[in-house]
Amino acid sequence: MPIVLATLNAKYIHASLGLRYLLANMARHGGTDLRARTVLREFTIARKPQEVAQELLALHPAIIGLGVYIWNVTQTCEVVRLLKAARPELKVVLGGPEVSHEADQQEIVHLADHVITGWGDVSFPKLCRALLHGPQPLMKVMAGEQPSLDQIDLPYGEYSDDDLARRLLYVEASRGCPFKCEFCLSSLDKTAWAFDLDAFLAAMAVLYQRGARNFKFVDRTFNLKVDASVRILQFFLDRLPAPGLADPQGNLFVHFEVIPDHLPDRLKAMIAQFPPGSMQLEVGVQSFNVAVQERIARKQDNAKTEANLRWLVHHSKAHLHADLIFGLPGETLESFASGFDRLHALGPHEIQLGVLKRLRGTPIARHTQAHGMVYASSAPYTVQQTAVVDAQAMQRFTRFARYWDLVANSGRFKQTLRLLLDEPVPTGQLASVSPHSPFAAFSAFTDFLWQSSASTSGLSPEQLVDALYDHLCQRGDVPQATVHSALLADYLASGARGGHPRALQGSLSRRARLAHAQAPAADSLVQRQQRHLAD
Repeated sequence: MPIVLATLNAKYIHASLGLRYLLANMARHGGTDLRARTVLREFTIARKPQEVAQELLALHPAIIGLGVYIWNVTQTCEVVRLLKAARPELKVVLGGPEVSHEADQQEIVHLADHVITGWGDVSFPKLCRALLHGPQPLMKVMAGEQPSLDQIDLPYGEYSDDDLARRLLYVEASRGCPFKCEFCLSSLDKTAWAFDLDAFLAAMAVLYQRGARNFKFVDRTFNLKVDASVRILQFFLDRLPAPGLADPQGNLFVHFEVIPDHLPDRLKAMIAQFPPGSMQLEVGVQSFNVAVQERIARKQDNAKTEANLRWLVHHSKAHLHADLIFGLPGETLESFASGFDRLHALGPHEIQLGVLKRLRGTPIARHTQAHGMVYASSAPYTVQQTAVVDAQAMQRFTRFARYWDLVANSGRFKQTLRLLLDEPVPTGQLASVSPHSPFAAFSAFTDFLWQSSASTSGLSPEQLVDALYDHLCQRGDVPQATVHSALLADYLASGARGGHPRALQGSLSRRARLAHAQAPAADSLVQRQQRHLAD
């Protein structure tokens, strides 16, 4: 096989949509059909670079195309180094967002033979033909050609049966974004481009007929054009089993990223028809601070955002995943805490807390000097401090975000979390934030857990149970028996099976322990959503 397409995914469950686009288009755009001579190989960032390089070299390729992203650039750079050391004549071609900007500053670019920036659907097959048959390209870094979308073959036939059975399927009805939020690479797009909807839905129908039930849309603005959104939602509604009937292929699940302040009635009517566990909406709030929004060119109507989130919580059964970003230029800890509390009060099922990253090429870089933005020099280029948030506060928030995932977003501590967040916390904890603030309450627990564990990883459910018990009892505003009862109920309901927490010793009866041991692990996305949606 002369051509290998490869990447290192963050997890096995992720399947590269970009590489499948390239694979599907190796037969198009004139010249020799290279599709039959091209193979796809996917790895994860957990694999050792030596193993990845050995597996790729064992295919005896003439060309290797590698997808490079912020999460895999470090490992991929080492893979390229090993490939070129073993076979200097091997042509290594890079593509992907991480190498599409500031290419001359990157070690991985220096090691490779060619880089295609931007879209590669047309440009990669053309480059491969030139490398194999001539004339040899003279340029190392090439701007990818952006064709009209009807000139691109859809990639969904490249998903294997194993992909359909075991992995998350990424799909897109459109590319690009009309908005200009400066922290996002999509801010560089001039607009959004939609694929032909009939062709797209026909491809989705084939995937569904093959057994696909898990569709994650990567469109940056799914609800931008409501007519198209309604048709897509109707497509999936038509394929839901009748009430009371089970689908032998499994539960249908669709994920969309939506604009938070654009939810017209027609769209609400469609969303309201999806049953529990079948839909997840990712809502990018990012910040409620109007001055910060204006500074980073983010257009968002906060009042409409709140109203739409409130409607989704109370009138739909969708699982709501709302995003906030900490470290935006000019955003103080107090401002962020206020926004967190505002979002938490609306009741989304998950609040995903991110720390700002300086993605290569994004306009956020223009604020670096004026707002004292200091970023890590290596991927993922996370902000380390700003003019209004010092390094210590940034590190503390990073711990907060990690523990929030483990305790709140996991859905394993529903009853205990209410005790933790809804009661007053001692004064002196983030004094500038209201002592009744959920942010302040969880920040106090963050400090306690960090001091007692000195770790943000490897914490078992049992360790978290004990930490929550100790913290709440030490805080003293919740009766010990109430804390114990909430933790016991949460632990038995969670499906955790690693052992017996110290705080619950003597409370897990033989019968309860047996039920606990036989309970299925509650780690899947659908199970997690069911925990969140349960009363």
